[in-house]
Amino acid sequence: MKKLLLLLTGMCCIIVSCSPEPDQPQERSSNDMLVVYTVNYPLAWFAQRIGGNVVDVQFPGPPDEDPAYWQPVSETIEQYQKADMILLNGADYAKWITTTSLPMSKCVNTSAAFKEQYIALEDDLTHSHGPAGEHAHGGLAFTTWLDFSLAVQQAQASKDALIKRAPEHAEKFDANYADLEKDLMTLDTEMKSIAEKIAAAPLIVSHPVYQYWAQGYGLNVRSVHWEPDEAPTDAQWRELKKLLLSHPAKLMIWEGEPTAATIDALKALNIESIVFDPCAARPSGINFLASMQDNIDELENKTMRD
Repeated sequence: MKKLLLLLTGMCCIIVSCSPEPDQPQERSSNDMLVVYTVNYPLAWFAQRIGGNVVDVQFPGPPDEDPAYWQPVSETIEQYQKADMILLNGADYAKWITTTSLPMSKCVNTSAAFKEQYIALEDDLTHSHGPAGEHAHGGLAFTTWLDFSLAVQQAQASKDALIKRAPEHAEKFDANYADLEKDLMTLDTEMKSIAEKIAAAPLIVSHPVYQYWAQGYGLNVRSVHWEPDEAPTDAQWRELKKLLLSHPAKLMIWEGEPTAATIDALKALNIESIVFDPCAARPSGINFLASMQDNIDELENKTMRD
């Protein structure tokens, strides 16, 4: 019996000594895939482009919900906690992370390098739409990646974090990042070209998520709070008509396709509708690059016709 107790005690000591320290990265084999969780689709796409077949990138947010206000269930949070790396957007994005315990050693704020360029919001309007329910747009603007030069910096931060975790794949990560950077800078160049033509023209955006886009490309933008799948209220129409007195826009930018009735009513006010999808949630049948190219092409076609 005494020998048995000594044996069991020794086994317990071995088990305890092999357990990883809390919030510390576990030892991984060079053959293991790096598990990366992100808080939105753009970061997931960046990480997949950079990591290729040596990373397992997961963004579990639903396609019909804004990731900024999405609240993952406890089982999903556990998956984030077990990941090798968690890519955060920064700028107060993903409200759920402020009330959840995530391993700080695994978290990477991809926008930390340009935090001085964060845009503070003037209003704190609370409203309700979609599965996320009631929420406010106060604090900081957070759709940073719509300024493609900032998206490049977020991609670079992701690449640097991947190299730190898996230095044996540094050459692959660097090469893949270089290709991604070219694609993003092509978008940036095309957007700048369009902006030169329309910079002075007043634009209205249907939702306050285009701040970095407007700032990055010098666009003259004012925002309302309209949902593409909902009919605007009489009060919203009055608000728009009042805004047009000082900001006579001919284009209204939408996150998604508005209803036919809304499009027709805007046309009666000499306002054309155009979709510029921020692509925060995973799109259907298209990737981030193609979605942004579609945005730019539609904007260019519309402005050239006008």
